[in-house]
Amino acid sequence: MDPQMPPAHPFDDDKLKEECGIFGCVGVADAANFVALGLHALQHRGQEAGGIVSHDPEQGFNSARRFGYVRDNFTSQSLMKTLPGELAIGHVRYSTAGSKGQTQIRDVQPFFGEFSMGGAAIAHNGNITNADALRRELIERGSIFQSSSDSECIIHLMARSLQRNIPSRMEDALRRVEGAFSVIAMTRTKLIGVRDPLGVRPLVLGKIGDGYALASETCALDIIGATFVREIEPGEMVVITAEKGVESSHPFRPQPSKFCIFEHVYFSRPDSIIGGRSVYETRRQIGVELAREAPVEADLVCPVPDSGTPAAIGFAHESGIPYGMGIVRNQYMGRTFIEPTEQIRNMGVRLKLNVNRALIEGKRVILVDDSVVRGTTSRKIKEMILDAGAAEVHFRIASPPTAWPCFYGVDTPQREKLLAATMSEDEMRDHLQVDSLRFISLDGLYRAVGEAEGRNAKCPQYCDACFSGEYPVTPADMIEKGFKMKTAAE
Repeated sequence: MDPQMPPAHPFDDDKLKEECGIFGCVGVADAANFVALGLHALQHRGQEAGGIVSHDPEQGFNSARRFGYVRDNFTSQSLMKTLPGELAIGHVRYSTAGSKGQTQIRDVQPFFGEFSMGGAAIAHNGNITNADALRRELIERGSIFQSSSDSECIIHLMARSLQRNIPSRMEDALRRVEGAFSVIAMTRTKLIGVRDPLGVRPLVLGKIGDGYALASETCALDIIGATFVREIEPGEMVVITAEKGVESSHPFRPQPSKFCIFEHVYFSRPDSIIGGRSVYETRRQIGVELAREAPVEADLVCPVPDSGTPAAIGFAHESGIPYGMGIVRNQYMGRTFIEPTEQIRNMGVRLKLNVNRALIEGKRVILVDDSVVRGTTSRKIKEMILDAGAAEVHFRIASPPTAWPCFYGVDTPQREKLLAATMSEDEMRDHLQVDSLRFISLDGLYRAVGEAEGRNAKCPQYCDACFSGEYPVTPADMIEKGFKMKTAAE
């Protein structure tokens, strides 16, 4: 591992991770500074590495890529002075496609390419499900790849396009791409944003002074004082310049939207807005639905912080059972903690979470968490609660069982490592050794996100493949590697 890379922590290993966040600005002085702030607000979407590319008419394109947190890298004046100009884009990442656990600096986005009509940089949120096939084809035709990232395919496809300008070349390239993509790109004068036809990954537009910003989430607009304008629509491309403002087109064939429902459950920050709806309010409503679907007699509703907190508040309000902070999170134990010794590693989740013994002792406790992936963290938390003297432990999970891997930009374990892929709900309860375990139903989750009638089984309103096994885009590369799609019997 690179010495600058923040070490992983046992608690983080049992959570699904969004692979990246993207941000761009045009028409503002020192745009790279705004991009750094935006990336800081999107740090929850990627904590492994970050990069910024800027353009200045006199100095041309400049870039900086670093491992670790935005706050540790893109706050020094000496570095930010090397990124001048009124146009910049940036990216924070976890690794999904590519060499996981062995990320090289060359894998860090944005990627840059020099074309006959000038340079362009791109930053991609999502995952290209036919990247292996595209890479083989491009290499056979003479392309030389610099990284292991699937996103680099877009640059090479743009280079081979015969279109006369960069936005048209990007359209050409993205028509060859399958999977999920929200892309922010820049030329010498233009900021470009594109969402895939299904709109799986998010992208929003904001206004700041005379300029504009594109971001993965609205919370990143808030931090720079930008006004939220609207979401970029599925299949839409926007080309933004300081002179002409926002020019919109829809270059892809229209398809029913399949926005990632897990953005509502976990990935997005609770202070963001999705589809005109507060993420916090949606998560609170998930707790309300969960209390209706899976009531239980208990003395205390306790969130597993921080992602379980809004759902726990909703559960407590609906059930009438008192809410309490039975588990306290150590806010200062980040991924940059000391390199764990074996003794410290054995402490596991206790490094990050501590039980409020005075509140827990003798109580029948309902623990509300956002998901169960491998189940390792859930077992450790249960043991901590029992060690603190709890009389009973009941788990209530604010998402359906995660039984299928995501191939659209989420770092998901192989299917056989997902607890729900091999066990029923009762078997998971016995495995975790808790008094009861219940997940919200898929219909309940859909009601919580505003679909009053629940899930349309014939045409689901969201991408929920991680719960249902119904993939809106065939994961061609993974099938080639042996992945078995859901059968009719399942």
